[in-house]
Amino acid sequence: MQPHPSRRTALWASGALAAGSLLPAAPTAAALPADGPAAPSAAGEGSGWGQLPRILARIRPPAFRRRTFDITRYGAVGDGTTKNTAAIRAAVDACHRSGGGHVVVPAGRFVTGAIHLRSGVDLHVSEGGILAFSPDPADYLPVVSTRWEGTECFNYSPFVYAHGQRGVGVTGRGILDGQARLGPWESWYRTSGLQGPDQRLLRSMGSQGVPVAERVFGAGHHLRPAMVQFNRCRDVVVSGLTVVDPPMWTIHPVLSSNVTIRDVTVESILYNTDGCDPEACRDVLVKDCRFNTNDDCVAVKSGRDEDGHRVGVPSENVVVQDCDFSGRWGGITVGSEMSGGVRNVFAERCRINPLDFPGHYPVKYPVYVKASKKRGSSIDGVYVREFTGRAVERDVVFVNMNYNGGEGGAHPVSVRNVHLSRTRIDGARAVLNLVGLEGDRLRGVHLSHCDFTGVRGPDSIAFTDDLTFHRVTVNGVEVA
Repeated sequence: MQPHPSRRTALWASGALAAGSLLPAAPTAAALPADGPAAPSAAGEGSGWGQLPRILARIRPPAFRRRTFDITRYGAVGDGTTKNTAAIRAAVDACHRSGGGHVVVPAGRFVTGAIHLRSGVDLHVSEGGILAFSPDPADYLPVVSTRWEGTECFNYSPFVYAHGQRGVGVTGRGILDGQARLGPWESWYRTSGLQGPDQRLLRSMGSQGVPVAERVFGAGHHLRPAMVQFNRCRDVVVSGLTVVDPPMWTIHPVLSSNVTIRDVTVESILYNTDGCDPEACRDVLVKDCRFNTNDDCVAVKSGRDEDGHRVGVPSENVVVQDCDFSGRWGGITVGSEMSGGVRNVFAERCRINPLDFPGHYPVKYPVYVKASKKRGSSIDGVYVREFTGRAVERDVVFVNMNYNGGEGGAHPVSVRNVHLSRTRIDGARAVLNLVGLEGDRLRGVHLSHCDFTGVRGPDSIAFTDDLTFHRVTVNGVEVA
């Protein structure tokens, strides 16, 4: 991508590397030996990796008592038509009162409205079992305390929801079917445009400091709920499931800690259906998952604009390992709702657009960082290594500190310490698209032991300090 002439001038004036710096002019020896990359030094791939063992040692899924509560014992019928909301609620309550255990969904198709989990309860969807969520918005009332696109409010309940609980899970080899295309959710966003006015109203309430208790949406409003949300919870696990057709964000832990999301497959069709959105969370592990999404695959967030600053809780110590990314936008993404700050995001051994997991869309950016002066706050430490992949639609790394043109914001914003190492990607528009700001420069982007082939054009780099390359090749030629 060639920069605009005025921007090209800014690149040289800023002292940053000029656009096209990763398209080398003269061939040199290949940076990666035939038997794979040598182990880089700690400084080369980011010394932040030294924190990873301690973080992983703290993340442990909760243990549940060995008691089972089959929902059919409470009146549930898996015929695909009977609504089982009350029966499932009764099973959850009984499990919780007894001290915890597993609420079991057996084989069959069980239609339900909102499911609210309680401490000590694992909602276990057995192989052959399907929880099919009602397309009627009334089945997600009354409203609950939630965060919608990073702003706190009261809205329709997420389909599976827990608030202020400890030791909760959704597990099993079954399916959570959001049935979103059967409901009005997509029309609210695209066809009728009804979501837009409510979206703007909520953002305005957050920016103006309207008390959260007065930000009541739900009936008569059109903010789509998340599929699975854990709000202010501790010790959370989501494991083994296939989650299809969510109405909006799919798995959304918010203001929670010690969260494990493992061996989950997400298939989303509607717009804004991110795969997993840890928001203002601490100690999160996303491992062995497959994301085929119509938006970002994993997006780390921490609240939006002034309301995110008010809450002021960062996301930190988020680890993503061994996942497959086939999403419309980012693979590992940070932002754009990041006003509470983000620290220490680690992603390793993930595959981009793998041939054996074809998605609806190719990933545009394997590493995507979004910030702006409207959001404000800081992102410090995004560590990525051992990504492999193909057919990237745009750039391998896109760091944009001017997301949505800044939206007229005036908050200081900082992005620093972005590391990419031991990565091989075949096919991309460019390797780097780095958008810093003249007054808030991007600081510390480091690439080491990487090999990029099939790169079609030059990079675009603006207002970036401390940009380094060590044993990086582009189209077979080492970057000088």
